[in-house]
Amino acid sequence: MIRFLHTADWQIGKPFGGYEPDRRGELKAERFRAVERIAALAASRACDAVLVAGDAFDDNQITDWELNRTLDAMAGFQGPWILLPGNHDAALGVSVWTRLRQRATAAAIRVADRPEPILLKDGEAAVLPAPLTRRHEGADLTAWFDGAQTPPAAIRIGLAHGSVVNRLPEKAESGNPIADDRADRARLDYLALGDWHGFVEIAPRTFYSGTPEPDRYPANRPGHVALVEIDAPGAAPRVERVATGRFDWRRLELRVDGGIEAVGEALGGLPRPGDTLLDLVLAGSLSLRERVRLDEALAHWAARLFDLRVDERELFDAPDEEDLDRIDIGGFVRAAVETLRAKAADPADPERKAAALALRLAYAEHRRLGQEGA
Repeated sequence: MIRFLHTADWQIGKPFGGYEPDRRGELKAERFRAVERIAALAASRACDAVLVAGDAFDDNQITDWELNRTLDAMAGFQGPWILLPGNHDAALGVSVWTRLRQRATAAAIRVADRPEPILLKDGEAAVLPAPLTRRHEGADLTAWFDGAQTPPAAIRIGLAHGSVVNRLPEKAESGNPIADDRADRARLDYLALGDWHGFVEIAPRTFYSGTPEPDRYPANRPGHVALVEIDAPGAAPRVERVATGRFDWRRLELRVDGGIEAVGEALGGLPRPGDTLLDLVLAGSLSLRERVRLDEALAHWAARLFDLRVDERELFDAPDEEDLDRIDIGGFVRAAVETLRAKAADPADPERKAAALALRLAYAEHRRLGQEGA
């Protein structure tokens, strides 16, 4: 029997360039902490190995500091660790792997950069790796698994990084193809895959572990590793999905026609706001009164959430008579406001958004002045 952790796509060194420096630093640091959690889990569950199915590093240019910190994070499990070069950290002539070998002198850390079997537990199991030597391959590098010779009683485990043909969304199948029946063809007891960032059983005995720490919004179950137990060759693997992630990346689409209650209900139900990165998509139409309330609510949540992104392209202002009465103006200015209101209400008017914004600013300013004079 063998017990191992299957993980992938650590993306150490991912820059997170679209975030403020303090948040960027915290997101980058959490990737090291995820590796620490993996090491602790492997030790506590008495694993025989940790298999990393590619993209441990975001690219081959990570700093020596990042490389050393990764090795420090791995120290909680004495190994063996088997690390496969993926498309982000391909095994080039000079790569992160040549530098890692210079620092990782322990035999417990094994770089699987050659297509040859790696034996575990004195030959009770054999890992068949398919390392990438460039970012994109047109051929299926797992094909050699079919004829690979391993000890007769060895559990056969494939380790690869790429897209299983006809099993993932088209956008994920641009390169590095893997046959969807590779486990059957190669008599594998388990095929450990990386590249897809969510946990999924993609075919019989064929799993993506996903990234152990989420790094994007799609809801495909990131933030896990696979704890795998196989009793003997030919036995069905027992696979446990174990949570390892901290940050909660969410995308919410809400309609707010006439009122903003849906926003308060949805955001108020978030279990860990301080660890949540929210991509909020709003659609509908609101009076100026409600739009100002929405802006205030979003400012409140922006200060509570780890990060808040708001898409308001399908959200429109719909000023009504009460809005205009509250602005409390007359004469020429009132006529101008009525003109802006007409533009804001016309979907075909190219100045619709600008007119709505002008009305909202006017409303907010009059509201502020009224509050100051109260």
